[in-house]
Amino acid sequence: MSPKELRSSMSLAAVIGLRMLGLFMIIPVFTIYARTVPGGENAATVGLAIGIYGFVQALFYIPYGWLSDRLGRKPVIATGLAIFALGSVIAALAHDMNGLILGRAVQGLGAVSSAVIAFVADLTAEANRTKAMAMVGGFIGISYAVAIVAAAPLFGWIGMKGIFLLIAVLAVAAIAVVFWVVPDPGVKPVHHKAPFRTVLHNPELLRLNFGVFVLHATQIALFVVIPRALVEAGLPVVHHWVLYLPVMGLSFVLMVPAIIVAEKHGRMKPVMLAAIALLLAGQILLATMPHTIWTVAIFLLIYFLGFNVLEASQPSLVSKLAPGERKGAAMGVYNTTQSLGYAVGGAGGGWLLAHVSASSVFTVCSVFVFAWLIVAATMARPPQRARAEAASTKH
Repeated sequence: MSPKELRSSMSLAAVIGLRMLGLFMIIPVFTIYARTVPGGENAATVGLAIGIYGFVQALFYIPYGWLSDRLGRKPVIATGLAIFALGSVIAALAHDMNGLILGRAVQGLGAVSSAVIAFVADLTAEANRTKAMAMVGGFIGISYAVAIVAAAPLFGWIGMKGIFLLIAVLAVAAIAVVFWVVPDPGVKPVHHKAPFRTVLHNPELLRLNFGVFVLHATQIALFVVIPRALVEAGLPVVHHWVLYLPVMGLSFVLMVPAIIVAEKHGRMKPVMLAAIALLLAGQILLATMPHTIWTVAIFLLIYFLGFNVLEASQPSLVSKLAPGERKGAAMGVYNTTQSLGYAVGGAGGGWLLAHVSASSVFTVCSVFVFAWLIVAATMARPPQRARAEAASTKH
């Protein structure tokens, strides 16, 4: 990667990482805090406060991507981050669950991920795009690990209101990164006109959209069950980071060779199919094998190795396959299905856990992942690095 590409990738990954760090810090402590807030004794209301963020995001990813194609990436991203910060302040000042629900909904209005990913695509060559997306995925993973480790100590130190205010500060810091660190795109590439329907009718993009829906639905459903399983296996909630941190770290290290093989040797399709198979193996093992601390750690490592490869490679393919001037819109559709996956995974996983069993969550997830494997097996061979470089040389 060139110095400008490296700077672009790292700074935009930091923007997403700063935003996600705050969001992830809410996950381990929100339900505890909700019990102290008027209306928090109603589990359905608490669930609405958690889930409304994802639902609102799903509504606004496409408009943000569309607007970023026309108004420019930086102003749209900065506006979304400012709205996200406002929602965090509203949540911090809330005195009941209704105020928290409003704050979380306003947070969801700042749905900038599609514009950020499209910006990464603008600032990197196709040959280096998967590496750039891997950096973004890596920052998200690091943010998740840091948040899981820091959430409980921060909750004890500054409380939930303080965490929401910290989230607002992180969003403002991300705005500063956008304007002062992220390079300007320079001359805007000339793209052929492409109607929006091309984004919705492209079979390869539809496969990727289905894939990201399954990927994140199964991830959220998995974490509906895993914390409880670890507690039952003898690992207190405050120590769960001891398992998550090495699992995530090792999965990132093992991901690198797979990304290199996919990118440099034109093996993207077999690498993606292998990664989906790892997801399936992890879910089946969680559904059928006893849950001890060690077995859960191993099964999660298998799952997240596949997850991280797909998290890095799929956005790169969306950016390569989308019509030139519709990259933002394509990423908007992609992020919308991702957000819907979050919502469906949380709601569906919770319902199955409450009304059927923990193993049923993993069984249903296995069925969805198997369906994804069948759909992905018919995908066309993705663009290769060598062909992309040859095309850029001709032009």
